[in-house]
Formats: sequence, structure tokens, C-alpha cells
Amino acid sequence: MEKQKAVRRKLSRQARQEERTAYLCLIPAFIGLIVLTYVPLVAVFIISFFEWKGIASPHFNGIVNYVRLFTTDPYFKDSIQVTAIFSVLAVLGSLVYSLIVALLLNRDIPARGFFRAVFYLPYVLPAAAVYIGWSWLYETNFGLFNYILGLFGIDNIMFLSDSSYVVPSLAVIAVWLSGNLIVIFLAGLQNVPRVYHEAAEIDGANAWQRFVHVTLPCMTPIIFYNLLMSLITNMQVVTPALALTSGGPGNSSMFITYLMYRYAFKSNQIGYACAISFVFFVLIAIFTAILFSTSKRWVYYEGSDAA
Repeated sequence: MEKQKAVRRKLSRQARQEERTAYLCLIPAFIGLIVLTYVPLVAVFIISFFEWKGIASPHFNGIVNYVRLFTTDPYFKDSIQVTAIFSVLAVLGSLVYSLIVALLLNRDIPARGFFRAVFYLPYVLPAAAVYIGWSWLYETNFGLFNYILGLFGIDNIMFLSDSSYVVPSLAVIAVWLSGNLIVIFLAGLQNVPRVYHEAAEIDGANAWQRFVHVTLPCMTPIIFYNLLMSLITNMQVVTPALALTSGGPGNSSMFITYLMYRYAFKSNQIGYACAISFVFFVLIAIFTAILFSTSKRWVYYEGSDAA
């Protein structure tokens, strides 16, 4: 009995030592998180209650920035609508496209490694170069896409100059850039237990039935992760407006992040831009919370019926 107690005390001491070591190793991460995330967030929230041009001393004006944002700002409502439409198109398109490509690349095909690199490459290319290249493809008179449409007798489309086409056109670029999702889906597909497929095959399930009833349920944690990351990333989109459209035509590509950029760095209304930034942070937090709460109904983990 005494020997067992001594062993337990020794294990307890080892556990405490490992716990202290873990906390020590986490200190740099905590410091980075606090300094790079939480302190700037608190600073943005505080500055949003001030009128500040960035040069003179800030002047406290209470909730005036928030009142202006929700009552008289001519761009805010349009920017929310544009951002929401773009996010839906880009997120759904990226998930479907990346999952299909991952399924194809997961098969035993010739030069599979080469094709995996090809589909991942757009994700690591410089963003400005990507959007400039796509602007040539979208060019109204001499672009490749309109040239192909002309071969079929279809009139030229102003992809970036027509308010009806600009957001879907930019969403197509976001879908093309989703190479990171393909890699994550590939990793998930390779971890789907082969025994499940074999059992379904023995029961007479065809390829589609195996995909729906075996692959998809096993992939739901990966789908949830990609959905969450893609939603957060695409809601914060700003590069297309900076590189291609400048928020136009009209306000049809006036994303919230680009609106913040305009107020902060073109109009020097830093306090007002911080108010927009904090409201946008709250919107993203709400969508993220909704996604987490609904995930319990459709995300399945091994060893449990549902998360």
C-alpha cells in the first residue's frame, strides 16, 4: 500500500512538472496573442468613441460615430449587402470546388503530385499579381473570357465594370485561390477509414451512396473547419477592391474592409473607421457563434453520434 502511494505521489509530481512546463512554453503564445490581438482590439474600441484625424489630439464624442454609422452613412448598408453576397458566393463556391478537386486528386491518377502542386499554387501567389492577371482575363474588349464568348456569338460582358457582374466575377477569383482548402480536404479524405468503404461496398452501395453516407459524415469536421476559416477570410476581403475596382462601379464592390480603408487612410477619419471596424468584428463574431451553435446538428466525430 505504501509503495502504491509513493508511486502515485511520484506520478503527481511529474504531472505538476509537465503542467508547469506546458504553461512556460505557452507564455510566448499568450504574450503574442495579447499584444497582437487583444490590445489592438481594445484600442480600436476606445478610439471609436473619439473624433480623431490622426494628427491632432483625439476629441471624445461619445457614441456619435456609431449613431452616424447606422443612420446617415451612405455606404454602410450597401457595404454589408455587398460583403454578404460576396461571402456567400465565395464560401459556397470554394467549398464545392475544393472538395471536388480534392476527391479527384485523392484518386490514383498519373502525376498526382504535380496536379496537387498546380491546384495549390494560386494560394501562394502574390495577391496583387493574381488580381492584375485576372483583370486581363476579364478585360472587356481584348480579354480571354470575352474572346471565348465571342466565339459562341455572345456579346462582350463588362465583368468588372457592370454592377451585376462585378461581385460574382470577384467571387470566381476567390474560388480559384482556395488551394489551402484543397490541401485540408485531401488530408481529411486520406483519414477516412477504408474499412467503412469496404463494408458499404459489401452491402452493395454504389460510389454515390458511399460518398453521401460514408465520406461526407466522416468529413464533416473538416468541412466545418474549412467553412469557418473561409467565412472569416472572405468576410474580410479587401484586395479585390484595392487592386481592381476601387469599390465600384458605384458602390457595387464597396466591401466593409474597403470602406474602413477609405475612411481611415483617404479621409483621415480614424475614429469613425474604428467604429466600423468594431461593428464588423461583432458581425463576424455573431456569424461565427451561429456557425458553432448549428454545427452540433451536422458535425459528426468518431466515437459519437454528433458533436
